[in-house]
Amino acid sequence: MLLYPVLAFLLIFFVLPIGWFFVKSALDYDGNFLVMLLETFSSNLFISVALKTVWLSLIVTLLALVCAYPVAYTMTRSGSFRFTLIVICVIVPYFTSIIVRTYSWMIILGTRGVINTVLIQIGLIDQPLNLMYNMVGVTIGMTYVLLPYFVLTLFSTMKGIDMWLLQAGRSMGASNFYIFRRVFFPLSMPGIVSGFLIVYILAVGFFITPALMGGPNDVMLATLIQRNIEVSVNWPLASALALFLLVITLIIYAIYCKYTDLDKMLGK
Repeated sequence: MLLYPVLAFLLIFFVLPIGWFFVKSALDYDGNFLVMLLETFSSNLFISVALKTVWLSLIVTLLALVCAYPVAYTMTRSGSFRFTLIVICVIVPYFTSIIVRTYSWMIILGTRGVINTVLIQIGLIDQPLNLMYNMVGVTIGMTYVLLPYFVLTLFSTMKGIDMWLLQAGRSMGASNFYIFRRVFFPLSMPGIVSGFLIVYILAVGFFITPALMGGPNDVMLATLIQRNIEVSVNWPLASALALFLLVITLIIYAIYCKYTDLDKMLGK
């Protein structure tokens, strides 16, 4: 009985609006909507944007993994003061507006930003580096915004690893690197898989950071959907792109459910 209000809320505010959006787009289209879908998914523009979105999301997710793993590992090994300090550094940006964080990186990476100013003053470069309005800026901005999701997911898994297993390895003469490679890292793999899929799902549909920090050629699926809705007012095409994005999200979520121990996450 307690699930009924949640299911009703999802049905009213999620399933019905999305379904009506697709139905309305199909009814308003002058022609065969299915043919339009096939033409859209086979067009060079769609293939280019879709591949760029999938590839950039993969790069961002891998970078987030590389940055998040040491942070989460340090959290599990830290005392109360250092743990609290790390948690503050992770949680405070998490609760800060994405727009604020994106504009902060625009200030840091801009032509007259902090990085270029420092590099010019110390004499490493003569001209400002092009770090904004390209894929470099988008990658950095998206990685920073999505990093807390990976850190928290990894920490929840690492916290459940029995440290006595590591002590047993040391008592048998194994080095720290060998223990990490053969014991700790394999046990943390569920957190890596969960965090990877969560961050990748979020990255595929990301909009604000690519829209603000990307250039004219750095268009992702979410940006293309927004342009078709607000600029060209082409709702059928936006519906087709949204349908593809929804299918990709559902596929990744199905993989997430298959390879993630949801019962353990729910405390069962």
